Amino acid sequence: MNVAGKQDRVGLGMLLMLGAYLLFAATDTSVKWQVTAGVGAFQLAFARYGVQFALSLATSGHPSRFFGSVTRRQAQLLALRAALLVTSTISNFIALRYLTLTVTSAIMFSSPFIVCFLAVPMLGERIGPWRWSAIAIGFVGVMFVVRPFGEEFHWAALLSLYNAFALAMFSIITRMLSGEVSTGVMQATAGLSGTVVLLPFAVWTWQPIGGVADWVLFLGIGLTAWIGHECFARAHRYAEVSFLMPLSYSYLIFMSVAGWLFFGNVADAMTFTGAGIIVISGLIIWWREKRPVPPKILP
Repeated sequence: MNVAGKQDRVGLGMLLMLGAYLLFAATDTSVKWQVTAGVGAFQLAFARYGVQFALSLATSGHPSRFFGSVTRRQAQLLALRAALLVTSTISNFIALRYLTLTVTSAIMFSSPFIVCFLAVPMLGERIGPWRWSAIAIGFVGVMFVVRPFGEEFHWAALLSLYNAFALAMFSIITRMLSGEVSTGVMQATAGLSGTVVLLPFAVWTWQPIGGVADWVLFLGIGLTAWIGHECFARAHRYAEVSFLMPLSYSYLIFMSVAGWLFFGNVADAMTFTGAGIIVISGLIIWWREKRPVPPKILP
C-alpha cells in the first residue's frame, strides 16, 4: 500500500473512532433524558441489550456462527465479560439519574490507568515508573471529580467508580480474547446475556412508553450503542491504537456539550480540573506506549 493509501486508512480509522464516541455520548444523553423523566434503569438497560442482540442476530446469517466453535475457556471469559458489561451499564444508567454527564464521563476515564494497574497481576505485564506515575496522577484527578470528603459528594459517584473498574476488567478480558473470538461473537454474547438477565427486572419495573418520539429514543439506545461498538471495532482495523487512544477523550467533550445543551449543566472548576488531570494521566500512558522500543543488543 502506498503512503497516500495508508494515510487514508488511518484517517478513516480516526473518523470511525470519533463517530463511535459521538454515538456513545448520544446513548448516554438519551438515557439521562429518559431516567430524568422517570423511566427505570433496568428497562433502559434491557432496551440497550435487546436491540443489540436483535441486530447481532439479524446481521449474522445464522446463530451457529456465534456459538459453534467457542471453547469452554472462551465461554467462561465471554460470560464474565458480558456480566461486567451488563452490571456496568446498569450502574451507569442509575448514576446518570443523579450526576451530570460531565462528571460520569470524567470518572469513566479513570479506566485506562485502572487497566494498567490490573495488567500486572492479570496479564503479567511490567509497569515502569512512568506508568505508575500516570496511575497516581489519574487517581488524584478522580478525587477532584468525586470529592469523597466534600459537601458535593454524591453516593452515585461510587456507581461510576464501579463502572470504571468494570470497564477496565472488560478491556483486559477483551484483550485476552482478541485474536481468538470475533467481535460478532462478543457482541452477540453480551447482547444475549443482557437480554436474558434484564428481562424479568424490566418487566417488573416497566413504565409505559409514550408516543412515537419516546419509542424512538427508547429503542435508539440499543441502536446507537450497537453502531458505536461496530465503529469502535472497525476503527482498529485501519489505524493503530497509538493513533486512536487520544481520540477517546472526545467523549468527554461530547458529553460536556450535551450536558450544557440539553440539561443546562455547566461543569464547575473542580470537575474541569479533575477531568484535565485524568486526561493528562491517559496521555502519559499513551505516550509511553507509543514510544518505539529500542532493539536489544545481543552479547
